[in-house]
Amino acid sequence: MFRNIRADLAAHQGDWGAQGFWALLVYRFGRWRYTVRPAILRKLLSVIYHVLYKLIQIITGIELPCEVPIGRNFVIEHSGGIVISGFASFGDDCRIRNGVVVGLSRVDEPCAPQIGNDVDIGTGAKVLGNIRIGNGVRIGANAVVITDVPDDCLAVGVPAAIKPRRKNPS
Repeated sequence: MFRNIRADLAAHQGDWGAQGFWALLVYRFGRWRYTVRPAILRKLLSVIYHVLYKLIQIITGIELPCEVPIGRNFVIEHSGGIVISGFASFGDDCRIRNGVVVGLSRVDEPCAPQIGNDVDIGTGAKVLGNIRIGNGVRIGANAVVITDVPDDCLAVGVPAAIKPRRKNPS
C-alpha cells in the first residue's frame, strides 16, 4: 500500500494538496483493507473506508470505488464531477480530468469500459458501456465514447469519431 501511495504522490508531482491524490489515498486504503486479517478488524477498517470514501466524494467530487483495478501512475488532474463505475478498469499511465464519467451505458448491463495503458481522457468526456479503449488513446474534451477505440487513436465529438493519432516525427 505505501509503495503505491508514494508512486501516486510522485505521479501528482509531490503535491499533497492535490485532490486527485486524496482520492487515490482513500482508494489505496480501501484496496488494502481487503488483505487485513482477522475479519473483525477488516470490518472496522471497512467502516472507516466507507466514511472516508463518502467524505472524499463530498469534498472533491471524485467517485473512485476501491473495486476498480487501476494501473501505475494513474493521475486525476482536476477534481469535480468525476464518476468511475466499479466495473471499469484502467491500465498504467492513465490521466483523467474533471467532469469525466467512465461507466455503464445501461443499468441492466453492469459492464463498464476497460481502458488500456497510456490513455488521456479530456475534461467532460463520457466513456460508457461494455467497450475497450486501446493503448495510447486520447479522448477529447466533452467526447461521448460508446464504441471500442483501437490503439493509438483519437476519439473526439458527440458521438465520438475515431481517428488515428498523428505520430510526432522522431
